[in-house]
Amino acid sequence: MNVAAVGPKPASLICPSCRASVVTRVDHKSTTKTHIIALILCLFLCWPCVCIPYCMDSCQNADHYCPSCNAYLGTYQG
Repeated sequence: MNVAAVGPKPASLICPSCRASVVTRVDHKSTTKTHIIALILCLFLCWPCVCIPYCMDSCQNADHYCPSCNAYLGTYQG
């Protein structure tokens, strides 16, 4: 299966699985980078700052899925 080149926001494309013209559904997922940023914020600022990377989409990966058939289309690594 081909993985589409996608960005951090929903993208318009044709789903290779169902052939529908769709705007992707984006699910943001925490990564090791997200956890490291949270740890650094906790160590050098204060513990309430640990929540910031988990609330910011730019600190997480954006997984794109077809809203019609739920096929995985690609990931943007933020």
